[in-house]
Amino acid sequence: MAPGKGCTESPQTSTREPVIQEPETTAEPEATRRAAGVTESARANRGWWDRNADEYQTEHGTFLGDDRFVWCPEGLDEVEAELLGPTEELKGKDVLEIGAGAAQCSRWLVRQGARPVALDLSHRQLQHALRIGGAFPLVQADAAVLPFADGSFDLACSAYGALPFVADPRLVLREVRRVLRPGGRFVFSVTHPVRWAFPDEPGPEGLSVSASYFDRTPYVEQDEEGLAVYVEHHRTLGDRVRDVVTSGFRLVDLVEPEWPDWNTSEWGGWSPLRGHLIPGTAIFVCERD
Repeated sequence: MAPGKGCTESPQTSTREPVIQEPETTAEPEATRRAAGVTESARANRGWWDRNADEYQTEHGTFLGDDRFVWCPEGLDEVEAELLGPTEELKGKDVLEIGAGAAQCSRWLVRQGARPVALDLSHRQLQHALRIGGAFPLVQADAAVLPFADGSFDLACSAYGALPFVADPRLVLREVRRVLRPGGRFVFSVTHPVRWAFPDEPGPEGLSVSASYFDRTPYVEQDEEGLAVYVEHHRTLGDRVRDVVTSGFRLVDLVEPEWPDWNTSEWGGWSPLRGHLIPGTAIFVCERD
């Protein structure tokens, strides 16, 4: 689960360990709420994921596995969910994974007989995909400017990739619709919009409303010069639905995974405590006519 956003990387199998990047000796960024446009958000998040990909894969790689398709910190697995459709019908399908990170979902799709392409904004995330290996294309590109011809794919998917981090998610949605064939399905997961009103804490302090759900001002981390180094954007549930519909999709399902008893993990602000009380993830199942 990582943002996805141009050059093409050739697929190859590699067992090389990642080169752990040395931490930068800069001051801690300042967290604030302010406007951040399309270009600033893309630049900031490309840099953030390049700097933090090693830590992300170290911390979450075991949970995600090398070839599982996990939609969210709740642990909802495509094996059971079949949000892309019946597993046996994935064979031979062309699938675009947006915000692929280390491309775990794409490896699972290969095992089902699909033909995935894994796309991500971050070069460092794709280096982890190369490290794990897999015979499918890796593409570094912006999800709002997809480098594919119209009607190239049968399906598209994104597990917490791109959409939470772009200033205008309709740019991504319209691009995805363009590269899908008629009848194609796009499934994407994002932080549940209601979580914006709560502190991003896994414990009891994360159970009290601290901000307006309707405040759409982006969350920004910026350096000493005021330049954004990380940006996350908020859309209400209604905003997300309107984005989907006005971008030319039909919303056929909205999934809010419940926290399963087997999952005792904490992931940032996600935890069993919060997960049993408030939704943490929203998954939108969309189709183009």
